[in-house]
Amino acid sequence: MALIVKRVADIAGAAVGLLVLGPLMLVVAALVWVSMGSPVLFRQLRAGYEGCPFALHKFRSMTDTRDAAGNPLPDRERVTALGRFLRKSSLDELPELWNVLKGEMSLVGPRPLVARYLDRYTPQQARRHEARPGLTGWAQVHGRNALDWEERFVCDVWYVDHWSLWLDLRIIVRTVHTVLVQEGISAAGQATVEEFRGTPTQSPSAELRR
Repeated sequence: MALIVKRVADIAGAAVGLLVLGPLMLVVAALVWVSMGSPVLFRQLRAGYEGCPFALHKFRSMTDTRDAAGNPLPDRERVTALGRFLRKSSLDELPELWNVLKGEMSLVGPRPLVARYLDRYTPQQARRHEARPGLTGWAQVHGRNALDWEERFVCDVWYVDHWSLWLDLRIIVRTVHTVLVQEGISAAGQATVEEFRGTPTQSPSAELRR
């Protein structure tokens, strides 16, 4: 029953969000188009529930500038001033409400990561896919992108093991604070977030499980 209530809340929240925030999304789309051109949306294959891939939608925050060899420049050289603002305010995430409405995501859950990471997880880390991915999650209110990968996965699996409707409500309330104070927007020394390449042997602190 709790899972049914969660899905109903997702549908209602996403529908209301798209309706209320629709005008703002149109303004953001226009600004992205003027500053970076087409396409306005960034689409990327992410791993969803049980590892099933889906196309995640976000507003673009970076250009597609490449070097002479045709390789994309580092993120910090491609993120625009508008893109930094969208990331700081989390406005770039608004199109994901459509993913929530379609059932590919939830309002709360482990953040969906790129599908190419699937074969890099340990069996314990892969348990993050036992829950539908979310717009926000336990890791996002414990440091967001400022956490290292190991800490993030601890948070994700903790959420899977302790999920409840009350926990989701706590996360949503704490997310509002995190967005307002603009915490953990990027990893240390990174314009966005460092790629996950595998797991070192040490275990992260249990402090993030509280």
